[in-house]
This record gives sequence, structure tokens and C-alpha cells, in this order.
Amino acid sequence: MRPRLLLACLTGLTLLLSGCGAGSAEPNPTPADAPPSAALPDPPAPPSPTASPKPKLRPLPAKLPAGLVRTTGGKKVALTFDDGPDPAWTPKVLDLLKAAKVKATFCVVGTQVRKHPELVRRIAREGHQLCNHSWNHDLNLARRPVAEIRADLTRTNREIRRAVEDAKVPYYRQPGGRWTAEVVKVAKQLEMRSLHWTVDPQDWARPTAATIQKRVQRAARPGSVVLLHDGGGNRAATLAACPKVIAALKRDHGITRLR
Repeated sequence: MRPRLLLACLTGLTLLLSGCGAGSAEPNPTPADAPPSAALPDPPAPPSPTASPKPKLRPLPAKLPAGLVRTTGGKKVALTFDDGPDPAWTPKVLDLLKAAKVKATFCVVGTQVRKHPELVRRIAREGHQLCNHSWNHDLNLARRPVAEIRADLTRTNREIRRAVEDAKVPYYRQPGGRWTAEVVKVAKQLEMRSLHWTVDPQDWARPTAATIQKRVQRAARPGSVVLLHDGGGNRAATLAACPKVIAALKRDHGITRLR
């Protein structure tokens, strides 16, 4: 009995082990040429967009470049008004000049011309000179690439002539007086002379009317070009100073319009 029982147990155990193996699913073999996933190379990164670098601004020269207009060429002085036309101040300045029978030069900003073309028409109609003062008073315009300078000045002249057909624009004035030889050259190519100044009372900083008057009278010489402002901010002090400034300049030197 015992040998038979032992043989039966061994036979049953063999069948049991054979059945388990047959019932298990065999895993799918990995193709021989497929590397394990950990070894797959990283996909190439998409190129990152890069903005084209802005051109560097050229340095300002140590001294003012040649070719600037800084005098009237005679004994009389000239009045110039920058940063307009402005609807609050330009009409009042024009009224004062008309009452004093004086002509001036208005250095106009292109964006202001676009907003107030009727004031440009009045300036021209009343016999004053027009001057290009850049499109949006960019203090660094003269330091930019020549193509940008030309585009800016051309755009401003175009806007002036939209307001006043066939307007003469014989002058260009660089904002802040930050001149370079390049902007002088471009202005000349566009048939404009580069207009600077010799008397600057810094009315843009809004000193009192009395201070503006004193600064102009002390600095004025025969042939001076006087810088004032009819735009770019509150010009109440400039407006208040103008009657006495004009009277003193007419008495001491005479006033002429730039040609």
C-alpha cells in the first residue's frame, strides 16, 4: 500500500505542476531591434523663437555737428516755438504774434499735426514759417539707423502737407537738440536745414514768466534764435512772458522770420 500511495502522490504532483504551466499566458517577446524604452533618445527640442536684436543707438557726438543754423544771419533775432500745434496754447500764441505784427517759426510734431491740422493751416495762413520737429518727439531719433530717421522725417513732412497742400518745410529741428551728423545729412537730403538755437530760457521746465523774460533778454544777441514752446505741456508762463519778451526784442534787436 505504501509504495502505491507514494507513486500516486508523485504522479498527481507532476500533473498539477504541468497544468499550471499550461494555463499561464506567455509574454509577447520584444523585437530584437527595439531598444528598451529607457534607451530611446529624447526627441529634438523645437527651435525657440528669437527676436531680432534691436540696433544699438549710436553715441551722441562730443560737440554739435557742423551744418546747424544757429543765427538769422543778420542783426534781427528770430522767435521759434516747439512741440505744437496745441489747441490750448497755439491759438493764443498766434493771437499775440498777430497783435505784435511779428512772424515766427513753428516747429511742429507730426502726431500733433495729425490731430490739429486746422492749426497748421492757420500758422501758414498768417505768414509764419513751418519746421519739421519729428513725428513723435523722439529724443533719440538722431541716434537711430539712418533709414528710421529718413522714414520719420518723411512721414512728418507728409502729414504737414496733408494739412497744408504744397507747404514749404525748409527746416528740421531735432528734439532736445540731440544732433548727430547723420540726422543733419538726412534733413539736407530732404531739402531741410537743421535749425538749432542760441537762446534757451528753458520754458519747458515751467519757470515763472518773469524768469523766462529775464533769461531771454540777458542771452539775446544780434542774430539770435530764441527757443520757446507752444506745446508739450502747460505753457501759461510762456504765454504770459511773450508780450514783454517780444517788446524787448523788438526794441533791442528787431524780430524777423527765418527764411
